[in-house]
Amino acid sequence: MAKTGVKLIANNKKAYHDYFILDTYEAGISLAGTEVKSMRMGKCSIKESFIRIENGEVFVYGMHISPYEKGNIFNKDPLRVRKLLLHKQEINKLLGKMKEKGMTLVPLKVYLKGSLVKVEIGLAKGKKLYDKRADIAKKDQAREAQRDFKIRNFG
Repeated sequence: MAKTGVKLIANNKKAYHDYFILDTYEAGISLAGTEVKSMRMGKCSIKESFIRIENGEVFVYGMHISPYEKGNIFNKDPLRVRKLLLHKQEINKLLGKMKEKGMTLVPLKVYLKGSLVKVEIGLAKGKKLYDKRADIAKKDQAREAQRDFKIRNFG
């Protein structure tokens, strides 16, 4: 029996800053053997990546997986388009929600679940500049409150 632990490979913090995440889905990803080995070593970036639905299939663009050092001729292009694996009803549901104005799909996390590589994708709505400023102000207030709390308890 394989281990069922979850190991985080890549996290997209920028997505939480730029979008309101309304819903999340877990998807498998179609990879070549050397890409999986490179992922196990943690060499993946989803910072500038995005997701599109084309012909009833879901694809991730801009996901960078560094070539495996020992892979020689079997290495694939690091920025190639990769297919995400979702159930047909999930794809149809996402397609319906994407038709609303301002909705998009963004990858949030890439992780190993047991021996499988999974991608957490989020249905997102873009933030305006004033939304971003409000979030930053809330974080600053929370940080200040935490700092004051520590000073009172240890001071």
